[in-house]
Amino acid sequence: MIRINQVKIKEKHSQQDLRRKVADMLRVPAEEIKDLTIVRQSIDARKKPDIFYIYTVDVKVAGEEKLLRRAGGRLQISRPEDSKYSFPKSGTEKTEYPPVIVGMGPGGLFCGYYLALHGYQPILLERGKCVEERQKDVEAFWETGQLDPSSNVQFGEGGAGAFSDGKLNTLVKDKDGRNREVLETLVKFGAKESICYEAKPHLGTDVLCRVVRNMRQEILALGGQVRFESQVTEIHMQNGQITGVVLNGKEVLPCGQLVLAIGHSARDTFQMLYEKGIPMEAKAFAVGLRVEHPQPMINKSQYGRAEAGELGAAPYKVAAKASNGRGVYSFCMCPGGYVVNASSEPCRTAVNGMSYSGRDGSNANSAVIVSVTPEDFGSVHPLAGMEFQRRLEEKAYELGGGKIPAQRYGAFKRAVEAGMPDMEEADGDIGREAEKGRDTSPDSGLQPQCKGEYCWADVSRILPPECNAAFVEGMEAFGRQIRGFDREDAVLLGVESRTSSPVRISRDETMQSQARGLYPCGEGAGYAGGITSAAMDGLKAAEAVAMRFAPRKKA
Repeated sequence: MIRINQVKIKEKHSQQDLRRKVADMLRVPAEEIKDLTIVRQSIDARKKPDIFYIYTVDVKVAGEEKLLRRAGGRLQISRPEDSKYSFPKSGTEKTEYPPVIVGMGPGGLFCGYYLALHGYQPILLERGKCVEERQKDVEAFWETGQLDPSSNVQFGEGGAGAFSDGKLNTLVKDKDGRNREVLETLVKFGAKESICYEAKPHLGTDVLCRVVRNMRQEILALGGQVRFESQVTEIHMQNGQITGVVLNGKEVLPCGQLVLAIGHSARDTFQMLYEKGIPMEAKAFAVGLRVEHPQPMINKSQYGRAEAGELGAAPYKVAAKASNGRGVYSFCMCPGGYVVNASSEPCRTAVNGMSYSGRDGSNANSAVIVSVTPEDFGSVHPLAGMEFQRRLEEKAYELGGGKIPAQRYGAFKRAVEAGMPDMEEADGDIGREAEKGRDTSPDSGLQPQCKGEYCWADVSRILPPECNAAFVEGMEAFGRQIRGFDREDAVLLGVESRTSSPVRISRDETMQSQARGLYPCGEGAGYAGGITSAAMDGLKAAEAVAMRFAPRKKA
């Protein structure tokens, strides 16, 4: 097997065209290539509207050593050196109770699946409902505004990522092969095979929900247990060792190994852990607003044409640094997607972005977010970042009356640059004149594409002034990168406050907290940032448990 990088081929091509291109590069007849596997596929749009694909491929061909010598510096050709994932050898220590995993987002699901696969018979606890019932609750919330605090966009089987674009790219280094293992496992449970080689793979919420259901069914078939509507409200410890958990304030479930994969929005659980003395600290994250543009505009910028065709709706990624030193960047970009009401607490509004697998909506959206640090939170308390998020969400709720507040970028920018007084403080003619300057033709131009009701409001009142100023600077900078990004009728919706966990729960090299047997895991614990990295961290937690303890039954 040899690997060839930088195989460039025109946009419209077949598998046979690719095989012939590789054969030409190697200077061998196409029939001599016995096997060809795509390792990576990316899009080259530097000469738009002429679009090319760039491949890395592995091929089996006669005379490989000769070809390697003959290629010299002419081709980027080598032997593959990919790391093959291997689950560690089991430990020998006996355990009285099966491991318990709290949360069924990607971290908890992957931890549970691999422990079940190797005979540990884990118990998975989820405060929300199964993904089928959860989908019904979320749709009902978007239609009626009636929130179920335990079954919503944040809570339930699949985690927050179940109602997102389902992005699978990650910046985590993969020297142990976990990234590839996660992608191959997703394919096993229903994802398309191309996610294993696409440069920017995604699933879409519809496919992701199906994959999640299939993983749960396999965990059950392997001897694991899954319990929905089972919130951990207390943990029990003795001599610094986890001994059990309390479910829904009444049932005690004994355990010695507790994996916490609680997600970034389990605020009541963060509070409970803090009160139990579990070491944690506030961490930096980012807040901002969802920004919507016409998808054809983004396609034109990225591909040189408004209709993307087989390339699919174009994504983008932008970043800048504001004059006040804050980073401003796009986050969770959703081509052809929707802005969704992602609230999980009464009287607090948060938004997120979501796409279906076809990415066929008329608008593109992403969060444009501004970095914040513990210095912005107003306190040194470990949960100060969480309370900072809550204050922003309360403002968003008040502005929209429970609906998603929206505003045109032009009106937002003028309000920020004018430094208008807060409307709660302004009165009489001053307040009315300020309001006039903030509402510019909301019924004309681009219209929001939302899941959940929206209303036009003064979104500039949500974020702190220094974040608003950085946001505007970023939008203007992005307008120089993507023509029209700073257009007057771009729609801003708020508030994007759940970009990552506001806390980090401390753990050591064995992945355990100071409380022994407690394994903080995934995005909620502050060790991941997205579906794939959370799944990889869940896999690491499963490995940590397995390396110490023996399976409960032969795998």
